[in-house]
Amino acid sequence: MNLSNGTVLGVELSPLRRSLLELLKSPASATQLAAALDLPRQRVNYHVRALEQAGLVELVEERQRRGCVERVLRARPGREIAADVQDQFAATHLVSVAEDTAREVGRMTAAAADAGKRLLTFTVETTVRFGAPGDIHEFTSDLAEAVRQIALKYDTESGRPYRVVAMGHPGVADDLQSERR
Repeated sequence: MNLSNGTVLGVELSPLRRSLLELLKSPASATQLAAALDLPRQRVNYHVRALEQAGLVELVEERQRRGCVERVLRARPGREIAADVQDQFAATHLVSVAEDTAREVGRMTAAAADAGKRLLTFTVETTVRFGAPGDIHEFTSDLAEAVRQIALKYDTESGRPYRVVAMGHPGVADDLQSERR
């Protein structure tokens, strides 16, 4: 849904679709986007089409390339994504990030194994018991700031990039959790 001020609501924006919108600030084709994100062109094209149908991207040109028509698109100027569309507290967002992470780590693990190397990863896991629902929002803000500060401390231009993802979801009841062990 487009509001009169150019804000767009009602569009499911996964992390991948937000990445595509960011890349499409400059015109690009699905093939170029797929190469930039190291993803299959068909997957990228599916998400680009969804963004186009939602009115978030527009066709800039069509050009002949290797016997096919290549579509070059860009993010539509003057469109802002409403904050609730990019809801960091939405379960769909958490699942999408988890799926992307599993896919990325799986691909890198296989490549490392093929090269006879070990993939260096880390996991931080804990349980927090919130007293009130609003505490989750405050905790998330505090955690984001703490991660930002730590990232600034260790980030170097010449270093190897690592993706750090922190997620939270309701825990399984203690009796169910002990059954899993």
